[in-house]
Amino acid sequence: MNWNAHEFVWQDWSILAVGFVLIVWYVWRTLKKDKEKMKGADSQDYLFGKGEPWYIIGAAIFAANIGSEHLVGLAGTGAKDGVGMAHWEMQGWMILLLGWLFVPFYQLLNNKLGKIITMPDFLKYRYTKRTGSWLSIITLIAYILTKVSVTAFTGGIFFEYLLGLPFWYGALGLIAITAIFTVFGGMKGVMTMSAIQTPILIIGSFLVLFLGLSALGDGSITAGWSNMMTYCGHLHNGYGTTHMFHLKTGDPMYHEYPGFVVFLGASIIGFWYWCTDQHIVQRVLGQTRGEDNVTVMKRARRGTIAAGYFKLLPVFMFLIPGMIAIALSSKTGSGITMDITNQHDTDGAFAMMVKNILPVGVKGFVTIGFVCALVTSLAAFFNSCATLFTEDFYKPMKKGMSESHYVFVGRVATVVVVLLGLLWLPVMMNMGNLYSYLQGIQSLLAPSMVAVFTLGIFSKKITPKAGEWGLIGGFIIGMLRLLTNVITDSGNSVMNGSFWNSTAWFWQTNWLIFECWLLVFIIAMMIVVSIFTPAPSKEQVEAITFTGDYKKQIKESFNIWDIVATLGVVALCAAFYIYFW
Repeated sequence: MNWNAHEFVWQDWSILAVGFVLIVWYVWRTLKKDKEKMKGADSQDYLFGKGEPWYIIGAAIFAANIGSEHLVGLAGTGAKDGVGMAHWEMQGWMILLLGWLFVPFYQLLNNKLGKIITMPDFLKYRYTKRTGSWLSIITLIAYILTKVSVTAFTGGIFFEYLLGLPFWYGALGLIAITAIFTVFGGMKGVMTMSAIQTPILIIGSFLVLFLGLSALGDGSITAGWSNMMTYCGHLHNGYGTTHMFHLKTGDPMYHEYPGFVVFLGASIIGFWYWCTDQHIVQRVLGQTRGEDNVTVMKRARRGTIAAGYFKLLPVFMFLIPGMIAIALSSKTGSGITMDITNQHDTDGAFAMMVKNILPVGVKGFVTIGFVCALVTSLAAFFNSCATLFTEDFYKPMKKGMSESHYVFVGRVATVVVVLLGLLWLPVMMNMGNLYSYLQGIQSLLAPSMVAVFTLGIFSKKITPKAGEWGLIGGFIIGMLRLLTNVITDSGNSVMNGSFWNSTAWFWQTNWLIFECWLLVFIIAMMIVVSIFTPAPSKEQVEAITFTGDYKKQIKESFNIWDIVATLGVVALCAAFYIYFW
């Protein structure tokens, strides 16, 4: 038998089928145990949450971050632009800010409210109820623009290049499978499948990395790395794709990632995602009822430090294999067919690597992990969407209805969001490489979030109305820019007329520069609004004020080894930047 067949054969299909049967059985068994546990006297404590060990928190943050966009988008941008977008992944240092700076504030508010807070809870308490509700609205719109469309696109591309399925069959099939799984599995099923996917993703991705380098180096991994760096170093008219900063105007990537602005833009998005996104924060704040602050902060901080080390992996798991794929596409005599001739093909780079590089049998095993990642990414969105709409909008308007009614309404809302996401998908497909598109959307949402959360926590003078204006105003400006991006092909089209000429500063400005100026504008607007609107209440100020006793607890929650481990994350991130300067 040919163990190096560059296609899916019956052994792979058999492993795939058996694997999914075992996963369904394991998830069902876990759900059954979970229901039994919920019936006991400990159900309230169980629902309140519990404090997992720091290494589990770190792994959970990593699993929450690895989504469908990495399987297709990150490898695709590696094939297209090399390490040009690695800034968005080399953010282990940014996760440290969550543990060292933000967790103490969040835990203080946990004490004030007597429960584990959500991010809308924080905004409602620190600013106004409308501010928290708008965060929910923005989140739902972000789901349409990113979660549904991106995950459906990812599924379509992955199945097209790996299994040969037509794009729309794969995209719609993924949504159908996920819908069935969500109805029967719920959030517990998502978490269970996440635990299965993570080790498979890590093992499978590193197999792709090392076997790909070996194939490129004719059996030598080091020679493969050297060949990859040499080939990618001559791409883009000789300027290469092996450096993270593009400082010369002649560099084809300068227009997209100008100079050091790329680092600032990536940091704004990273700050929002790692320090204020509910998806991440909820994995850090878990605790048992009445647990002391020192224990909670110590565990949360160490969990974020562990996540900082884990965050170094995706570049090597997905982006570098994309660079290997583009180098292999030019290699003759290897027997490997890597047909990457256009943008659509670059997004299929990782699927082509799995298909061509992994041995028979291993393909099927690794594909299980990848399909699990796609399903859990979309299933987590389904659950979040239903909860968000029902709890924040419908329940306050229609109180006293049955629980089954609320569940039905939540599912209807999810279906509507899914349909809107699918309608957006053709638009998204014309807006560039997947990962570039995703960061472009996030660059329009992040500035208002960063301004509102940062000023809300670190400034006692920012007023409730200023937070409301900052969040809503920043979001509206971001959506106007998105509308012009669609109309003008992200500023690349020639637009005639006095209106377009007079507004060129808005729609033609580089997306990263626009993001930075948008953040500056929102901060300035919030400061001005604070001058003319009523100050925050005593309770709102106390929610962000550290007492002497609380400061003492913060100091007791870390030691020298926490500092050393933190510096280790920073050093590794710096080493990557120095190597790929």
